[in-house]
Amino acid sequence: MLLTIFLAIVFCASITLMLISAVAFVQDIKLFSSAPKEAREVLVPRESELFKGARVMGWALMIFSMVMILGAFVISIWDGFRSSFTFEQFFLRFVLIFSIYKIYDMIFFDYFLLMKFHFFQYYYPEVESVYKGRKYGYNIRSQLLKLLVIFPAASALAARICTLFYGC
Repeated sequence: MLLTIFLAIVFCASITLMLISAVAFVQDIKLFSSAPKEAREVLVPRESELFKGARVMGWALMIFSMVMILGAFVISIWDGFRSSFTFEQFFLRFVLIFSIYKIYDMIFFDYFLLMKFHFFQYYYPEVESVYKGRKYGYNIRSQLLKLLVIFPAASALAARICTLFYGC
């Protein structure tokens, strides 16, 4: 269980690094497909870099964060195989990692970074009017759908694949 919590923290840290890299350094609006539609519509493409080498550094950090995410899942699966996990144990591990991430996403990214700290608005001031007056930064229905339906279903599928592959 301790490893699962640690892997969830690594997953959250990796996603945070990816977000910061995309918004602050790479600044390519194609990377913001998960942003609300009304915010994407007012984004202005950035032609110049924040500083010389910012995009290269941003892409390097994004690749590093992707490797960390992949590593977290490889370790979670490998440890499950090593510990002879059942379907239920794999499912619990995956659903905990995804749920911790989604709760972190809803609280830290959508509420604190977007609404309280104005992180995205600092780099893209043109979206300020889109978020003005909102108490929460993202579509809560979509977030809850992921938390309560999509992530548990994906966890069940992944757990089933792991148990089929390992033969538990």
